[in-house]
Parts: sequence; C-alpha cells; structure tokens
Amino acid sequence: MAVSSRQFTHCSTIPVFPFSSRVALSRTQVSCSSSAPTSMDSGALRKKFLEFPYVSAPHRNLMLELISSMETRIGDSLQPCTLPPDAQYFENPNGSAHASLHLRSGVSSSQIDFILGGWIHCKLPSGGALNITSLSSYLKPSTDAPHFLMDVIQSSRTSLVLILDLTPRKDLILNLDYLKTYYEDTQLDTYRQRLQRLPEVRPYFSPSLYIRSVLSPTAILVSIDTGDGEKSVEEMIQEHINPIAKEIVQFWLDKCASVEKQVGETERAYLVKRDQIIKSKTIEVDLASSFPRLFGQEISAHVLGVLREYYHA
Repeated sequence: MAVSSRQFTHCSTIPVFPFSSRVALSRTQVSCSSSAPTSMDSGALRKKFLEFPYVSAPHRNLMLELISSMETRIGDSLQPCTLPPDAQYFENPNGSAHASLHLRSGVSSSQIDFILGGWIHCKLPSGGALNITSLSSYLKPSTDAPHFLMDVIQSSRTSLVLILDLTPRKDLILNLDYLKTYYEDTQLDTYRQRLQRLPEVRPYFSPSLYIRSVLSPTAILVSIDTGDGEKSVEEMIQEHINPIAKEIVQFWLDKCASVEKQVGETERAYLVKRDQIIKSKTIEVDLASSFPRLFGQEISAHVLGVLREYYHA
C-alpha cells in the first residue's frame, strides 16, 4: 500500500507496500507521534490484519477472498509472518491513524519472495477518513514472471481509486516475447476495458511519471465515482471489482507463481537489479514521505527499517 506526499485528489501509486500504493495527504493534514509497541500475540495480530475493520463488507470480502486464494494455492510455500509485533500493527497516540501489515516470506525452495498485505486508516481533519487496503506479491529472480499488485484507496463514501496490475520485470520493448506471453496472448487488457465501459469509471492518471513507467500497459488504474447514481461504491466493488480481481489473481497464481522457468545467470542478475530498484523506490518515494506524517518519526523509522530488511532496500 502506499501513501504519497500529494493530496488524495492527486494520489500517486507504486507497487508494493504496496501499501503497493499511494495516496496522499498534505503536510498539514496529519500531525502524529509514534505509539507504543503492541502487546498482541501473533494470532491476535493476524486476526487484526484480517479484520479490515474500517471498510465496507464488500471491500472486506474482496480482500479476504484474494488473500484466501493466494494462501490456499501457495500457502505451503510461505513461512508464517515474521514481522515484529510493533510492525504488524501500529497507531498514533491520539487514535487518528491505524495500520496493519502482514508479510509472509517464501520458503527457500519457493519462487515466492514474499507476499505483503495490509491496511491503513486515517481520520481526515476535514472530516471523513482515508482507507487504503493493499495486497502485493513479489517473485524471486529464479523466474522472470510478473509481480502482483492491488491497492484500493477510498476517501469518501462515493469514490475510490483502484490500482491492479501484474507489474512487468523486463523492458517490454526489448523483450517483445515477454509482452506477448504475459499481456497480449492472455488478453489481460480486457479486464481494464470491462471496467472502463461503466459510466462510473474514469481512467486515473498518476502525476508520477516514474509510477506510470513501472506499471504494465494493461494495468488497471481507474477512479470510480458513483455520486448520486443508482449504484453505490459497495455495489461497484461487489459486482465489478471483485470478479475481475479474482480472475487476475487466479491468472497470476496459474501462470506466474506456479510455473517454473529457467533463468540464466545474466538474466537473474538483471532481475535482481530491477527488482531492487523498484523496492527501494517504493520505500523512498511512497512510504518514507507519508508514514512520518501519519504515525510520527519514531514508529515510522522503525517500521520502514523493518520493511527495508525484507525488501533488501
């Protein structure tokens, strides 16, 4: 999940923390200091993560179904969450901002690097709240298959931003076979087209050129505004976002996470370098600019330090 330094109406997004994504609060919107470490045990912390307590039932069900799909299919290839407790759940002292992170690394024999899910809730001084839910998965350089990223960013009852992508790990111009294999022959762009035919949906353009260059040409970046229309945001999630997200996750599980590939030493070195740059930029551009304003310097430094260890950033 990601939160950028711009205001929500100009939110930016990158893959991973994806609080893989990336919304923004202005420098004056939130003023927080760090909270004390949580005393919850691992079971309680996982339960807290899976509550997604501040979003609607359809939004919560979407996240739970995607997490369940991943864990059912590749759970044997994942270790339990090993984040320290005070990086799994944290909040600021006045209770205006809360976050939960759940990271499961792949076992040594797995192609999975790690899966990271989480949510952020922040009360806005102007009224209302900002809610971000995120799920992302990174693969190891033993395969060149795309990573997975999804962020749902909501700051009002009638609108949200959706970022959903299989992020490429190769230059698509220099590697046309890669473009064909993962994006053209699979007709991934039909999912974006399905959403954008709906009257409530508009393309979302990140103000960050870097972010635009990281995502694939089939990435779903849309804003959904139901306004006073017949459908609610909850209905849009249940009827449209949910089935599309589940199909894309299933494709990623079938064709990316579960397919063994032969990667040579030169290509592996390239993948390591590219993945490392993206992970580092996610921390630098996204989280490091937002967490201190949400949670204070002390807890932000601690949580970001923990994530850098897992991101090797």
